[in-house]
Amino acid sequence: MDKKLLDILVCPVTHKPLIYDKKNQELLCKSSRLAYPLQDDIPVMLADKARHLSLEEVESL
Repeated sequence: MDKKLLDILVCPVTHKPLIYDKKNQELLCKSSRLAYPLQDDIPVMLADKARHLSLEEVESL
């Protein structure tokens, strides 16, 4: 994930910064508890395509 791109991307729901999860190829938002997938290194920034994070996942960020 390009650092410059990560610096400008925000969660489309909360407009908060995202955290890159390299292992799972996702962009995570603590405040909305959503994980946005990367497909072919392109972030899919649609809330309806995002995975809901468990409370344990959020607490470990």
